[in-house]
Amino acid sequence: MGVWQFIQDQVLGMKWLNELIGKGLSLLSLDIGERVGGSIQFFLYDTLKITVLLCFLIFVISYIQSYFPPERSKRILGRFHGIGANIISALLGTVTPFCSCSSIPLFIGFTSAGLPLGVTFSFLISSPMVDLGSLILLMSIFGAKVAIIYVLVGLVIAVVGGTLIEKLHMEPYVEEFIRNAGGGVDIESPTRTKRERVQFAKEQVVSTFKKVFPYILVGVGIGAVIHNWIPESWIEAVLGGNNPFGVVLATLVGVPMYADIFGTIPVAEALLYKGAQLGTILSFMMAVTTLSLPSLIMLRKAVKPKLLALFISVCTIGIIIVGYLFNAFQFLLI
Repeated sequence: MGVWQFIQDQVLGMKWLNELIGKGLSLLSLDIGERVGGSIQFFLYDTLKITVLLCFLIFVISYIQSYFPPERSKRILGRFHGIGANIISALLGTVTPFCSCSSIPLFIGFTSAGLPLGVTFSFLISSPMVDLGSLILLMSIFGAKVAIIYVLVGLVIAVVGGTLIEKLHMEPYVEEFIRNAGGGVDIESPTRTKRERVQFAKEQVVSTFKKVFPYILVGVGIGAVIHNWIPESWIEAVLGGNNPFGVVLATLVGVPMYADIFGTIPVAEALLYKGAQLGTILSFMMAVTTLSLPSLIMLRKAVKPKLLALFISVCTIGIIIVGYLFNAFQFLLI
């Protein structure tokens, strides 16, 4: 086993933990080859694995994020123009909160501060879709190649979507209270010491964990049911290669849901195991994390219906295209 394969399987994938749980359940006279035993093993393994990765990733990303408070991010973005600004904005989105509902207040702040609308939308698209946490978690299931390409195409969607919104001059469709804020959201953040950054990261771990853990439990529970109770033929019929509309269906099903990357990972893992196509699974994940109904309701308070509809359309079309591309090249990726 190569070094990278070891990292992917045993460090990120924690296969040793799955084996340990399996042995423990066997000692308790539970047959992990049966549905009930298999469901319990899947639930315990994925819950523990995702929790460990979650806490580690939140700490690391929050520590990095402490160097990019909103005011500093605004100043960085203000130095760039054109598509370069969209690219930097999308990249900044990778070190910000883990779900779309957390990203929207930052989007409102950036827009109020006078940053170009297309630039702020590039941030809004990339932030929940392709944060650094998603890169590591996707590596643990799909491998480095899929994870890296997923992040790259997510950034492309963010840059193209933001650029398109910019070119269409949608500024009149931002709500008046945001356009008239006149940069009033600028708050100069004090420089933190290393100890303060560590403390900030610890606080983010606790607060974020409390918010997302219920979704992890729900996601792992659904994954356990799919993995052990739903026949493979059903999944293949709906989300497999024989259904040309699988990507569209997965995207539309994902939009009303609300979860973050940590809640969708166990569902994706179970669907892949049961024969769903890679692009179909990734489309579902992108739709859930980027276009959840609660985040759209929150965003509606900041933008008018026409701009909201454009945002949804751009993201949905981009996600569907990406899904079909991943399906077409799945044989090269996994």
